Amino acid sequence: MIEKSFPQKKIKEFKIKEYLGERLNKPGYSHAEMQRTPLGERIVIYTSKPGLIVGKKGENIQEITETLKNRFGLENPQVEVAEVENPNLNPQAIARSIVHTFERYGPKRFKYTGHNSIQTIINAGAIGAEIVISGRGIPSSRAKMWRFKQGYLKKSGDIAENYIKRGFAVAHLKSGAIGIKVFILTPDIKLPDKIETRTAIETNVPIEKEIIPEAVSKQEPTPEITESKEEVKAEKKAPRKRVKKKSEDKNGDIKE
Repeated sequence: MIEKSFPQKKIKEFKIKEYLGERLNKPGYSHAEMQRTPLGERIVIYTSKPGLIVGKKGENIQEITETLKNRFGLENPQVEVAEVENPNLNPQAIARSIVHTFERYGPKRFKYTGHNSIQTIINAGAIGAEIVISGRGIPSSRAKMWRFKQGYLKKSGDIAENYIKRGFAVAHLKSGAIGIKVFILTPDIKLPDKIETRTAIETNVPIEKEIIPEAVSKQEPTPEITESKEEVKAEKKAPRKRVKKKSEDKNGDIKE
């Protein structure tokens, strides 16, 4: 049955990725992807430092190609190296850099390493990030698991399950093993609960003006009669003239 071969292919792919992770255990290594083509298997290695992965004159790539042929039985493996655009937003690269720091300098300053790494992720433009450092090798009497978090990070729902990037790495030390988990919410992800408002100028919508009827608009404005205060005072002070009353007699003649 064809269906029975699917689990075997996935197990083989997992073993190849595990081998590449052990073989290229360096700070710049991120992850590897395997694609099947008509010409053979195509393996892409993602890293922020391609020079360390390729080696002098491609020695590392040649060794990996021979191992894939002899150990895993790949007929024509094509190994390629791709550079990671922004390694500070890659959780696997961050986890491996923390492991490299612990293996080189020890876990005594694990708090500084955690805070520094989380700040580097946020400065790169991430919406939110979280780093979990746990294990017996942590030199702490309070707890064996420390959580460093900053920004806005979803914990449940579709965004948390399908869009948050995850990375995991283990540092093997004399005091014990330390596991590092990294979760990053990258800035290219649009959150469903984020609402943006735009003004009429941004949307190029014409602003409505008040409609004035033609009859009202054609009427000429009535001139306002204004009198100065001095003229009003002068009128009040001026003496009033007496008006003589006129009367008529019986014959109709007017008498003053």
